[in-house]
Amino acid sequence: MSLDRIDIAIIEALQKNGRISNAALAETVGLSQSACSRRLDNLEKEGVIRGYHARLSNAALGHRMTAIVHISLSGQFEKTLADFEAAVKRCPNVLSCHLMSGEYDYILRIAARDLEDYERIHKEWLTAMPHVTKINSSFALREVVDRTHVGMKPEMA
Repeated sequence: MSLDRIDIAIIEALQKNGRISNAALAETVGLSQSACSRRLDNLEKEGVIRGYHARLSNAALGHRMTAIVHISLSGQFEKTLADFEAAVKRCPNVLSCHLMSGEYDYILRIAARDLEDYERIHKEWLTAMPHVTKINSSFALREVVDRTHVGMKPEMA
């Protein structure tokens, strides 16, 4: 899908305020409400907008620790990857999981209450996942950047 300057303006406005009304969004991007609604529907149907959610603070919810975990598997066969990915999706503390190139097969970002809670997650979840041969954990000292989006430039259209 090719995005024009209006699509980009809609996306940027929604990234700043996902609860903006259609009327306010239409005014912001310079469209009628019906035209804005059609554009928004199209962006959703095309998968540019994947959903809407509330952005929560893990720390405020008691998960003050973030662990970055590198995982190596016994191989990269389709079944091996599928088994691991199905297991990792069941772990409620995994915030993100990426299949990687390079030394490790996956990188996970995990939320934990504290070191003892991470130890529980490690024992009950990570080491129990299928085909895992190596786990390397690092702990975030401070979050510097946490974006939900990449900046959009009109010249992308």
